[in-house]
Amino acid sequence: MQVRYQDIASWIEAQIQQRVWQVGDRIPSVREMSRLQHVSPMTVMRAYEQLEADGWVEARPRSGFFVRPHYNQVMVDSLARPQADSQWLNTHQDVFDVISASHKGARYPFGSAFPDPQLFPMQALGRAMARVLRQSSHPDHFTILPPGDMGLRRLIAQRYLRQGIRVSIDEIIITNGAIEALSLSLAALTQPGDKVIIEAPAFYGVLQTLERLQLEPITVSVDSETGVDINELESALASHHVTACWLMSNFHNPTGASIPDADRPRVVSLLAAYQVPLIEDDVYGELFFSSSRPMPLKAYDTQGGVLHCGSFSKQLAPGFRVGWIAAGCYAMQIEKRQYVSSLAVGAPNQLAIADYLKQGGYDAHLRRLRKTLFVRLRAIRAELKSILPSSTMISEPKGGYFLWVTLDSQIDTRKLFQALQPFGVTIAPGALFATDDRFNHCFRLNVSIDGRERIETASHNEALDGLTQIATSLSALSTHPTVTAEY
Repeated sequence: MQVRYQDIASWIEAQIQQRVWQVGDRIPSVREMSRLQHVSPMTVMRAYEQLEADGWVEARPRSGFFVRPHYNQVMVDSLARPQADSQWLNTHQDVFDVISASHKGARYPFGSAFPDPQLFPMQALGRAMARVLRQSSHPDHFTILPPGDMGLRRLIAQRYLRQGIRVSIDEIIITNGAIEALSLSLAALTQPGDKVIIEAPAFYGVLQTLERLQLEPITVSVDSETGVDINELESALASHHVTACWLMSNFHNPTGASIPDADRPRVVSLLAAYQVPLIEDDVYGELFFSSSRPMPLKAYDTQGGVLHCGSFSKQLAPGFRVGWIAAGCYAMQIEKRQYVSSLAVGAPNQLAIADYLKQGGYDAHLRRLRKTLFVRLRAIRAELKSILPSSTMISEPKGGYFLWVTLDSQIDTRKLFQALQPFGVTIAPGALFATDDRFNHCFRLNVSIDGRERIETASHNEALDGLTQIATSLSALSTHPTVTAEY
């Protein structure tokens, strides 16, 4: 169990990783942090010394502590980690490259994990925020500690109830987006060195979280049609002493796969039999293309062992960073941990989303969003089928906004990513989603970019240009595999 100074150090480290404090920023003084965290200056000083030893900050005489330049590399060097961890570092670098390229002027950001911002009701959200700010003039109105705003938690509980899922308000904890929901869940359930079952391929946020918490991944395969391999899951549970399991039940990132309805009760009962808590990542669950929302695994939980993580970021307000955990019997553990990590979620964002939900337009927005994503996904998939080699396999998800493309095994999609850079096109190479090379010939494609639904009818379309460039660069890479830099 961490002592207080380690909790403070971990919290500051997380803030640096999330770019709250950037390279060169001065972090709060020892005295200020002592006051904020209600601890002695000596406790804060020990935390800062640990951060300095780990390479996150540096002390400057008579100036304080500052975020250290190139902290990732410094941290790895200072800890002298073994060669196996170089795979983690390579994954981080690939993720950084893709995110940077997709958000620094890329003309066709197919590699982005974020949905097209034009798909969201920003004017309505702006009005909701304005109402909240007018009605909450007293500073205390913006002090919302864990587990979060009661009104928002009640509205989330009501949405569960409309699905026939019994979730108590008391088990709902508001978080800083889905990543914090998932990270808090893992941190509450595990200790460094524990084994955790994850999918392969896996959302790169999973890989980064496991490394940060010093956890060992035990992978089970995901099929783009049938979701997680339940036989592999059972084998992993039987063969390893596993502390937790992290699964994405609906419209998996990156493959788009969902666990079949018939298999969901078995997954929950299997994990319950081994007394392994399940962290269910269901951030894409509302983006279904069928007539009704797929039931989350949480619906089959009778013992409180499923921690259901959701977010408004993928379907309503990406920039607000508001997520939640329906934490079952682990709610109190997670609430306490949030106190010593992020402390709280921005009150205006919580209140604005609650206000928006109360206005009654959320479900109508979701219907429009799902229709748009379905049309765009269908159009771009058809176009890819027509321009990529016949041996290419393209997933056909029933929701979400990702396609998983599998090329011939000799193709390294990191090289394809590099070849596309001069043309302002990004993809998410398969290497981002594993710590080994088994998916290097795959890539993820974001289909939410504006205008793609016009591919079917327009003679010329910007998104079509981007897709054509992928095919052209792939052809050149296949013919001249050495034209781009080696990794």
